[in-house]
Amino acid sequence: MAKPTLVVDKGLSQKQVKEIIEEEAFLIKHSGETPEIAFHSGLYYLFEDPEGPRLSPAKVDISLMKEAVLERYTKILLRDLKPANRDKKIYRGLARSIANWHRMKKFCQKEGFPIENIRKEAAKHLIHFLKNEITEVGSGERISCINCTYDELKEFARELGIEPEDLPNELEKLCMNQ
Repeated sequence: MAKPTLVVDKGLSQKQVKEIIEEEAFLIKHSGETPEIAFHSGLYYLFEDPEGPRLSPAKVDISLMKEAVLERYTKILLRDLKPANRDKKIYRGLARSIANWHRMKKFCQKEGFPIENIRKEAAKHLIHFLKNEITEVGSGERISCINCTYDELKEFARELGIEPEDLPNELEKLCMNQ
């Protein structure tokens, strides 16, 4: 499917419009915890903001911005599945990974993005994270940082393609109480 040609609005060249879209995509990639907010802020700026370029939505390809949303969601999802991040300020825990997974999945369904590769990568990270958590908590190095219930964790794992019987046995006692 061919990408639509950028159309010049308000005297802007195609190159200028492309640069504006790239800037918005950059802002989304480096946004906070909810990249869709940055995406919608960018859309407002591009199409409605009196201070913005006031482009015509039907004439502008925003796929780069949508891809940036997916990239940001993936980054923050995997960030909270890395044991090395547990003690950093950026760490939000498995509960946030679950929430971001659901947001990302909904966005991908709405926009038609495939999610299978991200699902597989997240599953691999989750298993590694859980095994590491069990090892470190079991050795007394740390207390558990799992901030969701066992049922929530099992459902998340299932959505990632991990069956409950494939989860580490000691996991339930590390989770929050129901």
